[in-house]
Amino acid sequence: MTFEMISNPVPWPAGSRGAASVSFDVDLDSMLELEHGEHARQRMAGRSWLRYDEVAVPRLLRLYRELGIKQTFFFPGWCIENYAYLVEACVEGGHEIALHGYQHEVINRLAPGEEERLLDRTIAAAEALLAGVIPTGWRSPLYSLSQDTPRLLVERGFTYDASLMGDDVPYILRSSAGDLLELPSEWANDDWSHYAVAPDLDYATQVRSPSEAAGVYRAELESARRHGALWIAVWHPNVSGRMARFEVVADILTELAQGPMWLAPLGTIAGYVNDRIADGSFNPRVDLLRT
Repeated sequence: MTFEMISNPVPWPAGSRGAASVSFDVDLDSMLELEHGEHARQRMAGRSWLRYDEVAVPRLLRLYRELGIKQTFFFPGWCIENYAYLVEACVEGGHEIALHGYQHEVINRLAPGEEERLLDRTIAAAEALLAGVIPTGWRSPLYSLSQDTPRLLVERGFTYDASLMGDDVPYILRSSAGDLLELPSEWANDDWSHYAVAPDLDYATQVRSPSEAAGVYRAELESARRHGALWIAVWHPNVSGRMARFEVVADILTELAQGPMWLAPLGTIAGYVNDRIADGSFNPRVDLLRT
């Protein structure tokens, strides 16, 4: 199709036909602990399903190493505290660590002041493990960005959010504290939409075959390539890291590593886009965060 879909295209790096990033949310059993507290330990099937991350993250890191690529991992603060070795393994592989709530709480349902308290606790967990380095990327659990989140993130030095779905290219969230770059995705690119069955979390979808999910991912990816958009996969190791599904992950990553899309961690893409905004070569849409 030759119709011009994007009115304000990003001038991606020379030779690139759009940009792509494969982000993994490493939630482990944080949400099970949050939702069921002292009873969480009795839900062994759900815990084992969530803790498959301990198998899948090393598998993914081996694939990244083989392909010679770096990508982004989102960790809740609770997981940083309780599964530090997985965070350290990602860091040792040269990958970006970004933040994803404290205990996978739904941000926009929190009591006043609780979002800020948990955000600071998450940042503190990252600082303690990463020798004072504060991650600059954020994705709210379940995409639950609140009206206050952009301001709180800007005040703490974050450079991008990856929670919303309001465009095909990066855009600006304008808060009272300043502007925050939004790197948007879409439910079609989230693997929970295709695979997740978790009775212990009171969640279930109709499980698709890996080929069906791959068809959806590839349709979105090819459209992004044709029109110069940003394509972000929002995947989970315990979901897409299982063997048949991981073959799809490996195939897509292998193709992306060969071009013509620019494959990069979200932080790298954010830095590039913010530079293009600063030099005037990209004019993003601005969301004024109206209630």
